[in-house]
Amino acid sequence: MPDAEPLVPPLQAATQGSPGPPGVAHQSFWRVLTRFDHSKMSVNRALRNAAGVALPLIAGYALAMPRGGLVVASGALNVAYSDGSDPYPRRARRMVTSAVLCALAVLLGALSGPHSGLAIGIATVWAFAAGMMVALGVTASDIGVISLVSLLIYAAQPLTTHQALISGALALGGGLFQAALSVALWPVQRYEPERRALATLFTQLAHIAESPLLPTNAPAASAETDAAQAVVSGLESDQSVEALRFRALLNQAERIRLSILILTRLRLRMERASAGHRAVAIAHEALTLAAGALRAIAAALTADTFSNARSHFGELRRLAQQLRDELAQAPSNFFAAVARDTAFQMDALGGQLRAALDLAANNTPAGQADFDRQESRQPLSLRFRGWYATLRANLTLESSAFRHAVRLAVMTAIGEALGRGFYWQRSYWLPMTIVLVLKPEFAVTFSRGLLRIAGTIVGLFLATALFHFLPINVTSQILLIFLFTFLLRWVGPANYGIFGIAVSALVVLLIAIAGIAPKDVIWARGINTSAGGALALLAYWVWPTWERTRFAEQMARMLESYRDYFRVLAESYLRGADWDARAIERYRLASRVARSNLEGSLDRLASEPGTTPQLLSRFNAMLASSHRFIHSVMALDAGWQQTAAVPARPPFKQFADDLDATLSLLVAALRGTRPADNAFPNLREDHNRLVAVGDPQTERYALVNVEADRMTNSLNTLREQILDWSRGTNKKS
Repeated sequence: MPDAEPLVPPLQAATQGSPGPPGVAHQSFWRVLTRFDHSKMSVNRALRNAAGVALPLIAGYALAMPRGGLVVASGALNVAYSDGSDPYPRRARRMVTSAVLCALAVLLGALSGPHSGLAIGIATVWAFAAGMMVALGVTASDIGVISLVSLLIYAAQPLTTHQALISGALALGGGLFQAALSVALWPVQRYEPERRALATLFTQLAHIAESPLLPTNAPAASAETDAAQAVVSGLESDQSVEALRFRALLNQAERIRLSILILTRLRLRMERASAGHRAVAIAHEALTLAAGALRAIAAALTADTFSNARSHFGELRRLAQQLRDELAQAPSNFFAAVARDTAFQMDALGGQLRAALDLAANNTPAGQADFDRQESRQPLSLRFRGWYATLRANLTLESSAFRHAVRLAVMTAIGEALGRGFYWQRSYWLPMTIVLVLKPEFAVTFSRGLLRIAGTIVGLFLATALFHFLPINVTSQILLIFLFTFLLRWVGPANYGIFGIAVSALVVLLIAIAGIAPKDVIWARGINTSAGGALALLAYWVWPTWERTRFAEQMARMLESYRDYFRVLAESYLRGADWDARAIERYRLASRVARSNLEGSLDRLASEPGTTPQLLSRFNAMLASSHRFIHSVMALDAGWQQTAAVPARPPFKQFADDLDATLSLLVAALRGTRPADNAFPNLREDHNRLVAVGDPQTERYALVNVEADRMTNSLNTLREQILDWSRGTNKKS
C-alpha cells in the first residue's frame, strides 16, 4: 500500500524564523522487512510526480512568491500518492477527489489548530472516517491517510482565517496540477504483459481445439499456461477489479484447456467405435466453434476491441441437444455413454467460454467504460463497489474495517493529545507517525513501524550531511527536492525502508527551503517519530488480528451470507409476491459486510509472515470466482425489480434448491468436512432444463437464463478450487 507524508505547512514554517507474535519465524518476518516489490516501481510516474513538486517551487521563486510555491508543491506531493497507471477517467476522478479532500483537510486543520479540544475532536472523527475507507479498497484507504496527515500537520500551525483559506486554495491548485500532469503524461498501458500472456494462451487453446489429439505428445498449451501463470502471479497483491478479472481469466483458461482435452479424447473414442456416426461430426463442429470463441477472447485482450462471438454459445447448446437426440441411434451402450459424456463436456465448455468472453470484454477500454456505466446506473444499494452501501454495511463491530477505524481514531486522539499536552516541538509528527504506521495488518504495522523509525533516523542524518558537505543554495535545494521526490515515488513503493529514508530527507529539504535550518528539526522529528511508531506498535500488539487461521472461516461466512441473500430473492420470485424490500436489504447488507471482511482478511494475509505465494494464489482465485457469483445474484436482484412479472418456471425451483445445496456443501468443505464428489448437484443440467422452458424472448426469462448460467459456471469453478484446497489441507493435517 502506498504511503504519504505531506509537507510541513510553509506559511507557518517560514514565519517561525528559526516483534513478531509468538510462533512466527524470525526468518519470515525478516523477509517482510526486506521485501522489495519491483512491480510497484515506475520511472514515468516518478518523473511526473517529481516534476509536479519541483515546478511550483521554481514558479514561486520566479514570481517572487516562494511561500506560495511551497504550498502548491505540498498539495502536489499529497496528491502524487494517489497517482497510478489505470485508465484516464478513473485516475483523474481519484486524484481530483484526493486534491479536494486534502485541501479541505488543510482548511479545517488550520482553522481548528488554535483550539485544542476542537482540533482533537476533528482529528478523531477524520481518523475514524479514514479507517473506514479501508473497506473501499487500497486507493480509498490511501486517500484517507493522506488527507488525515494533512489535517494533523496544519492543525499544528497558528494561521489566521485568511491564511488558512489561501493555504487551502493553493494546496488544491497543486493537487489539480499534479492530476493534470498525470493525465497528460500517461505513457504506457497498464496490465499489458498480463493481457499479452493471456492472449497467447487463449490463441494456443484455439489451436489445440482444431488439432488432432496425439497421445505421444506432451499435454498441449503447457508452456503457454506456465507463462501466463508466471505473469499473472505478479498481481496477487492487487485487489482491483481489473486484477481480479485477469486472475479469473487465467482460471477459466485452465478449465477450458481441460475441457478441450477431454472433449478431444471423447471424440477420438467415438471415432474409433463408429467413425461415420453423426455424433463424431457434432463433436468436431463443437470444437471448431470453441476455437472461434477462443480467438475472439484473444483478440479482445490484445486489440482493445471486442468481437461479439456470443452466437457461438447458442450453437454449442444446439449441438449438445442434437448429440443427446442421437443417443437413441447409438451403435452400442459404450458409444452412448461416451456420447452422453461428450454432450456434458460441451455444456461445460460453453459455460466456461461464456464466462471467459465476458471477462475479456470487460477488460477492453470500451468494456471497462461500459462496466462503469452499468454500475453507475444501478441504485446505490445494488452497486458492487458502491461506497455508500459498503460503508453503511461495515458500521458494525463484525467488520474488520470498523475495528481498524476505532483503533486508528483512538490512537490518533491519544497522539494528538500527548503532543498538545506536553508542548513538544514539532509534536504533529507523533500522531502523524501513528497514522502512517498503524494499518489493519499485523506484518505491515510492525514492519512499517520498525522501518519508519530506522528510515527516519537515516533520512534525517542524510539530509543534514548533505547540507554540511554540499554548497547549498535555492537551485541546489530544488534539484535535491526533485531527486528525493523521484526516489520516493520510484523506489519508495517497492520498499518501505527506502520510502522512510527518502521522505525524511525530503521533508528536511522542504523545511530548509522555507528558511529553517535542518539542525533545528532533526532531534524533534526523530523523538516524535520514535514515540509515534512505538504507540502504533503497542496498539496493534494489544488488539491484533491473525488471518492465516481465519480466512477459511471468513470465506465460509461470506458464502453463507450469499446463500441467504439468494434464497430470499429466489423465494420472493417463486411466490410471485411483492418484494420484501427491508428483508432483502438486510441480507444484502450482511453479504456486503462478509465480502468486505474477506477482502480485508486477504489483504492482511498477504502481508503476514509465512504466507506463501501458492496459498495466496489459491485464495485469490476463490475470491475472484465468488465475485462473479455475487455479481450475478445482484443482477437478478436489480433485474427482477425492473422487468415485467411473469410466472416462475418450475425448473427454477430445482435450480435454486440445488444452488442452495451447493453453497452449503462448499461451506462445509471450508470448515473441514469433505463432501463426496457425487454429493454436489448437477447445476449445469439444472440450467439446461431451465432454458428449455419458457419463451427466451421474455425479458425476465432471458435475464434468469443468462445469470443462472453465470452462477453455474462460477460455482462449478469455486467448487473445484475449494475441494482442491481442502484436499491439500487434509493431507498436511
